[in-house]
Formats: sequence, structure tokens, C-alpha cells
Amino acid sequence: MKKVLVTGGAGFLGSHLCEALLERGYDVLCADNLFTGNKANIAHLMGSPYFEFIRHDITFPLYVEVDQIYNLACPASPVHYQVDPVQTTKTSVHGAINMLGLAKRTRARILQASTSEIYGDPEIHPQTEDYWGRVNPLGYRACYDESKRCAETLFFDYHRQHRLEIKIVRIFNTYGSKMHPNDGRVVSNFIVSALKGEPITIYGDGRQTRSFCYVDDLISGLIRMMESPEGFTGPINLGNPEEISVLELAEKILMLTGCKLPLEFRPLPMDDPRMRQPDITLAREKLDWHPRVSLEDGLKETIAYFRKLIA
Repeated sequence: MKKVLVTGGAGFLGSHLCEALLERGYDVLCADNLFTGNKANIAHLMGSPYFEFIRHDITFPLYVEVDQIYNLACPASPVHYQVDPVQTTKTSVHGAINMLGLAKRTRARILQASTSEIYGDPEIHPQTEDYWGRVNPLGYRACYDESKRCAETLFFDYHRQHRLEIKIVRIFNTYGSKMHPNDGRVVSNFIVSALKGEPITIYGDGRQTRSFCYVDDLISGLIRMMESPEGFTGPINLGNPEEISVLELAEKILMLTGCKLPLEFRPLPMDDPRMRQPDITLAREKLDWHPRVSLEDGLKETIAYFRKLIA
């Protein structure tokens, strides 16, 4: 039985990943400092003899024995990562160094949950893995964007210098149950506002585009990447290539919730990307992976989750 460490394991993606790994017969160690993670996300797993939770901040070394490491620890929404931008950078950079050091000592295979934000406000569309990005290193989003870029650099340097088995995944917008209701992400914002009968707030004119991947599809891609042949390191895009404008998303959520509410438009935040769409050709070829859950079906599941949460 493989022993797997999931950092950020009590968060949105991490908790879903812990569930999926347990279902596949792995022995799972979940590490999280609970800054944005929530024990409620993993409470139902605590009774399993093959699941263990440790409260830990990966900016400090962690001494455990594992076969695989999924490094997901880092606040991922602007509302959270801009609260303490210095700590955000430390989590991505110092955290990567500590997890890579652990992988080096245990000879574990390690996967880095990188992000589509490393592409910044892109000049090419859709975004392919060989695009170097267009990121403002001085802006309010830079603590997240640039630290994730630096983490990718560290992963490849450890791979070249210490022959570590690394995997790098660039995650595009993902949604589903266990999202934080106040994380500032567009899907959760729109759903929570609709269910509370509040106006839907749109930043900018709403014509900026995003691509939304349901969480079950994303988790499947992460596991497939971890289990892919040793020589394939990535980076690889994981996301849904179906593109939709923010305004269209708001209208779809209002339709699915049965609400009729006004739209409020506010200025676009600094460095907010105008376009975001993954090219997943590499994921199709190397992992035989593509999203299977439609946006409408995924939104229905997510709305049902938030209805229970708000009630």
C-alpha cells in the first residue's frame, strides 16, 4: 500500500483528492495549516484507518515517510492570498523547497499543483504549455503568480540536479462542492449571491472569458498525472477547454437557481486576465484525459451543495 502525502489536504481540491486516493486503496496523510482549509471537509474521512490528518505549515520542514507527494498547499483565490502576500510567497517557494527536500530524502515522486495564473494576462489564446506567460511582477496578484512560477523552476532544478521524479500540473478554474462560500471566486460568488437573493456583482464588463472544470474531472487528471510514466514531467494543463464569458456564466447560474436578480458592474481588478482557456492537447495525448462533466451538470451539483450549506 503506497503512503501518500497531500499538502493542503483539507482544502477544496485537497479534500476531494484525499477521498479519491482512499477509494483507490492508498494510505493517505493529509497536512494542512487550516488557513483556508477546513476540518469539515475531511471529517468524514477521520474514521478510516488509512487516513491521518496533521496540522502543519509547509513553510517548515515535515519529517514523514511517504512514497508520493501531492503539493497542493497554498491559498488560491485573490481574497485569501492577498491577505498576507509575503506568507503566500513563502508557502509556494519555501513550501516547495521543503517538500522537494522531503522527496529527495525519501525518493518519493512529487507532484506540484501549479496554476494557469503563471500565464498571467495572456497574449496567445488558448494557452499552451510552451507559452512563457505575461505576468506583472509588481502587481497585487504577483505574490501568487510569481511564487508559483518560481516553484516550477525549483521543481525542474531538483529534477535536473537530484534526479527527482517530478510532475507539474497547471490547474485552470475548477469548481464544485467544498468550495469556500467567501473565497471570491466567480462561481461561488454568483451562486451564493443568487441563493441569498442578492445582486450579482460582475467586475468589468463581463466579456472576459473563463473555462470551468468540475472538480471530479480535475482530481482524475491529477491522479493520472501522478501515475504517468517516469519520464513525463509536464508541465501539463488540466482544465475544461469550453470557454464562456463571465456575463454568460452569471445568466446561466440565475437560470439554474430560478432567481431573477439585478447585475451590478464594478471596476475590473488590477491585472485580472481578459481570457483564460486551456489547450489540453497534451493531456489528451499523454494521459488520455479530458473533462467529462458538462458545465450545466457541474453547476447543478455545486448549487445543490451551496443550498445545503446556506440552509
